[in-house]
Amino acid sequence: MFAEFWLTRACATADACPITLEIFLMHTLPSSPTPGATPLAAKGRSRALRWLGGFGFTGLVGLGVLLFWLLAALVGPALLPRHLVDLQASVVYAPIDAQHWLGTDYLGRDMLVRVVQGARYTVGVALVATLIACSTGTLLALLAAATGSWLDAFISRLLDTLTSIPSKMFALVLVAGFGSSIGMLVFTAALLYVPGAFRIARSLAVNINALDYVTVARTRGEGTLYIMLREILPNIIGPILADMGLRFVYVVLLLASLSFLGLGIQPPEADWGSLVRENVGALPDGSAAVIAPALAIASLTIAVNLVIDNLPGRAAHERKGG
Repeated sequence: MFAEFWLTRACATADACPITLEIFLMHTLPSSPTPGATPLAAKGRSRALRWLGGFGFTGLVGLGVLLFWLLAALVGPALLPRHLVDLQASVVYAPIDAQHWLGTDYLGRDMLVRVVQGARYTVGVALVATLIACSTGTLLALLAAATGSWLDAFISRLLDTLTSIPSKMFALVLVAGFGSSIGMLVFTAALLYVPGAFRIARSLAVNINALDYVTVARTRGEGTLYIMLREILPNIIGPILADMGLRFVYVVLLLASLSFLGLGIQPPEADWGSLVRENVGALPDGSAAVIAPALAIASLTIAVNLVIDNLPGRAAHERKGG
C-alpha cells in the first residue's frame, strides 16, 4: 500500500499513469491464487484417493486388514490393557466374555494379548525375511541379466541347486542344527526364497535387457550398475512388488509351520503358529484359544492376496492385454 500511494502521487500528471500503476502492482504486490487453481496438497489428496479407488472393494478390504495387522505388530503391544498383560493365571480355556474377548489359553492367559504380541513375530519376521529374499534375488537377477555370459549361468545353476532341495526339509535341518533364534529364522526363510525371487526377476530383466533403449545406453558408454538400476529395474518394479507379496505369504506359512512343529519362536514368546500348537488341546471344544491364531494367519494371507489381485492398474492392463 505504501508503494502504491507514492507511485500514484508521482504519476498524478503523467499520461501513462494508469498503465504504469497497473504494471507496477502486477510485479510488486502478491497475487491472489487463481480461482481454478488446485493447491499441491489438494492434488496430492486427489491422487491418493484415485490410487485407493483403483483397488476396488475387495482390494480395499484386503488393504484394511493388512494395515490392521501391521499396526497391531508395531503399536499393538503398547496399547494393550496393563491388567490383561500382567494377568498370570485365570480359567484355562475360558470362553469369550466381556473380560477376555478371545478367551484364555492353556495357562489361563488372555488370548487377545497373546495374538497381538504374536503379531510382532509373525508379521515382523516374515516381512524382514521377505525383504531380504526379494532384494537379494532381484539384485542377483539384475546382475545376471546385465552381464550375461558365464556369470549368469553360474548364478542360475547355483540357485537351481538350492531349489532342488525340499524347502521344508532344508528349513528343519538348518533350524535344528543352528537353533531357532529370530536371526536364524530370518536367514532360513530368506535363503529358501531367494531362488524363486531370482527366477521371476531374471525372466523380466532378460526381456528388458534386449530392448533398444538398453542397447543405446550401452552404446553411449553407461556402466553395468547404471543399466541395472536406471534402465532395467524401473521397468520391472511392478511385477517384483506383486511377487514380493506372494513371497510374504509363503514366508508366513513357512514360519507358522516351523512354529507348529516346535522349531519356531520359543517360549515364553510365541508367534501365531506357536499359539496354535500350544492350544491344540482346545480343538475338540472349539475354543477361541486355537481358532483365533489360526484365523489371524488366514486373514493375513488372504488380505495380502486380495491386495495383490487388485493392485491399481492391473485390471486395466489385463483388459488391454485381453
